[in-house]
Amino acid sequence: MRPWLRPEAWLRPEAGTERNYLARRRTLRVRRWRSGSITQGMKRLACVMLTGTLIAGCGSSTDVEPAAGEPTVDACGAKLLPVPEDPAERGPSPVGVRTATLGGRSVEIWYPAELGSEDGEKAEVYDIRTLLPDSEQGKIPDADAPFQTCDCFRDLPIDDKRGPYPVVVFIHGTAAFGTQSLTQVTHWASRGFVVVAQDHPGLYLRDFLDLNLGGRDLEGDTQQLLDMLDAPEGDFAFLQDKIDPAQLGMAGHSAGGAGVSGWGDRAKVLIPMAAGGVTAGKALESTLVLGAVNDAVVPFSAQTDGYAMAPEPKRLFGLGNAGHLAFSDLCALLNEEGQDFIEIGIEHEIKLAEAAGSTLWDGCEDSDLAPDRAARVVNAVTAAAFEETLRCDDRATKALAGAADRFDEIAEAESAL
Repeated sequence: MRPWLRPEAWLRPEAGTERNYLARRRTLRVRRWRSGSITQGMKRLACVMLTGTLIAGCGSSTDVEPAAGEPTVDACGAKLLPVPEDPAERGPSPVGVRTATLGGRSVEIWYPAELGSEDGEKAEVYDIRTLLPDSEQGKIPDADAPFQTCDCFRDLPIDDKRGPYPVVVFIHGTAAFGTQSLTQVTHWASRGFVVVAQDHPGLYLRDFLDLNLGGRDLEGDTQQLLDMLDAPEGDFAFLQDKIDPAQLGMAGHSAGGAGVSGWGDRAKVLIPMAAGGVTAGKALESTLVLGAVNDAVVPFSAQTDGYAMAPEPKRLFGLGNAGHLAFSDLCALLNEEGQDFIEIGIEHEIKLAEAAGSTLWDGCEDSDLAPDRAARVVNAVTAAAFEETLRCDDRATKALAGAADRFDEIAEAESAL
């Protein structure tokens, strides 16, 4: 087991540890960014050779200004709605969500829904108490519950006038759950991706609190999910002919970041967050390593070391004055009294809540980077990384090249393209 994933490595630093990283001199180790990858350049060259000109569908996803609500054929060949040039901006699609079951696991699927189908519908709300062990679920009253509101709508019709959609698989971290980074997954879906996340046995919140940590099989869980996406049926049947599983990206947080690291033979884009790096693979075209410079759970050195060993092309961004949970919604998951997840658990005597707080709850202090600021940066760089390769969008390459200058929250940046 890697040393930073061992339980003894989860302890917080001593009180008084310097956390105001941005108050010190901001150091950026930024290599020169190229304007596009070789793979994308070859795709555009092929379009020129076949057509004699750079036509719509052979450049960026916005070569031709479409009428409102009309799709364009992007450079990857999919018929998708154009998205705002700024990858931090939400996309044009309302986001639908469905819950599926696979191998006994709960799987959430977020997807671009029919335009206007959300009118009059209520946003989905997740009750996090349902993720607690059975013995603990009745301890927290409604008034104190940490409800998670989603900018998505239950069971909307998928937008079948467009597609096929590229796919993103997200893997959550230890003691978390599939919706832990809801802000990111719905952002990606609004910009034309079908996003899928599971509650992984042996890793997710209920099993952590029950100390049921044996039998974890992230690789097996993920393989079963990918097999289902290759040939959707049952709860997944609505995705049949609507997705392109070859246009695959994967992202994961903490242990989930380690869980995506070895999928380069299948995924074209890998984004480990607050984890390490990735290994080479025949499908892999782009890697984005994300970390927090003040992470007290998985130190930022794990990201810099992982980045150094990752194959090119690759990028690294480190968020300043931020901790381990900056890549999730967990710090912002508050009840009406402003109590966070751990405070609620301790007050209502949820088992192991205090232990979880002392080992994993990092980056949620008032002095840490605010969740909304962290989310905007993470939304921007992750969406750009996916769109650059999976939507063949040159604008995303430019957005990534300028991210360190645009966002003061980025304290460290490297690239090797």
